[in-house]
Amino acid sequence: MSYSVAVAGASGYAGGEILRILADHPDFEIRTVTAGSNAGSPLIDHQPHLRSLAHLTLQETDATTLAGHDVVFLALPHGASGAISAQLGDGTLVVDCGADHRLTSESDWDAFYGGDYAGAWAYGVPELPVVDGSGVDGKQRDVLAGVTRIAAPGCNASSVSLAIAPGVAAGLIDETDIVAVLAVGPSGAGKSLKTTYLASELLGNAVPYGVGGTHRHIPEILQNLRAAGAANPAISFTPVLVPMSRGILATVSAPLKPGVSVDEVRAAWNDAYAGERFVQVLPAGRFPRTSDVLGANTALIGLAVDARANRVVSIIAVDNLVKGTAGAAIQCANIALGLPESTGLSVNGVAP
Repeated sequence: MSYSVAVAGASGYAGGEILRILADHPDFEIRTVTAGSNAGSPLIDHQPHLRSLAHLTLQETDATTLAGHDVVFLALPHGASGAISAQLGDGTLVVDCGADHRLTSESDWDAFYGGDYAGAWAYGVPELPVVDGSGVDGKQRDVLAGVTRIAAPGCNASSVSLAIAPGVAAGLIDETDIVAVLAVGPSGAGKSLKTTYLASELLGNAVPYGVGGTHRHIPEILQNLRAAGAANPAISFTPVLVPMSRGILATVSAPLKPGVSVDEVRAAWNDAYAGERFVQVLPAGRFPRTSDVLGANTALIGLAVDARANRVVSIIAVDNLVKGTAGAAIQCANIALGLPESTGLSVNGVAP
């Protein structure tokens, strides 16, 4: 069976990456692409690397244009998805790559985003451990099968959550003292014409942002850690823009509880992601690089225990546009539709 697909926000980075992956997906047929100010122009003018989709023209982004498709991917600015998705029928699978439907707490939405709260959808990190209070109960993928509304994750949030959730789920760490510092490529901010993202500002530079507990992905991370079993998690989260077009390297650390051994740490992470195709724990002494996951729907994790500080250090690398956004969205759509989860998605990066 072939599923008809529409992609809203197709002229942006996230929309373009969704299209790049879908172009080789055997079960999806891209029929419609939409945009805002770029509507009416050929897709190829804005995504010149997508040669196989040169026949498509960007249409207006509205519910009428998007209706009638089996699957709709929304790659729109925050606050723009809620109204449109409310007008699409329940029979359409809608995957929102923005933040509108990620948070279960309306007060968190008000504090970090503002505007109308659109409600929470099934959250799109399939590998995230989920605990019901009596031990590891399963994974987030368990709630994705058969749903028609999915909230794709924030790239920083899913990276940090996957990096440290096994320690939370296994009860090995002090969840109240988690520290995360991230090196982030600017493509995660979209095609915004802002001074910070100009090459002359970013090349040869590193720029912290969202400092001091202000970044919008913080409530999403805490929500994920609570799902993994944390009662009262707290995190110091500092992302830093660095001069690479795409990628995230997140270093996440937390104190170990008394008596926890290195072997217990490695066992917890290995057990959490055993059998996972797209989240892989590297052997002891190995640590990932962003170049290792370029273009892949893969998250690589390297682990260490800092004995002097009594902290676990988990380092994760993802491509923010693939596993961080578009790849996760398509992976979740596969699950929702009952397709093999890895269909159309690669674990292989591009090098050099």
